[in-house]
Amino acid sequence: MKNTAANQLEVQIMGQNYLLTCPNGGESALLDAVERVDTAMCRIRDAGKVKARERIAVLASLNLAFELSLKEAENLQITSFGQTEPAALDDTRAAPRPQDALTRTRLDELMRRLDHTLGDDGQLL
Repeated sequence: MKNTAANQLEVQIMGQNYLLTCPNGGESALLDAVERVDTAMCRIRDAGKVKARERIAVLASLNLAFELSLKEAENLQITSFGQTEPAALDDTRAAPRPQDALTRTRLDELMRRLDHTLGDDGQLL
């Protein structure tokens, strides 16, 4: 039985082809996600400290999840102050920093623990 509510796209991530399925109308979002993942993985690979594709994928996933968590925390903080729309992010920053001291402390501790665990593979960000 063929699912007609989905499309298949062939994409390339770090030089390897993948056939991915996405819902109709989701092609643009999927291609954007593929571009983000490919960029993150290639950046780690090109730094030269990590060679294994699986480790590169894990590090890229952690980086992207960390950035998403920071953006979610920033959006939550903005809405808690009664603003209706998130503020535009300053493109000069690598990632938004939460303003809440407790959140910042917890994120810094998480980064320290991840950096310690990753050891010679390089730091998370």
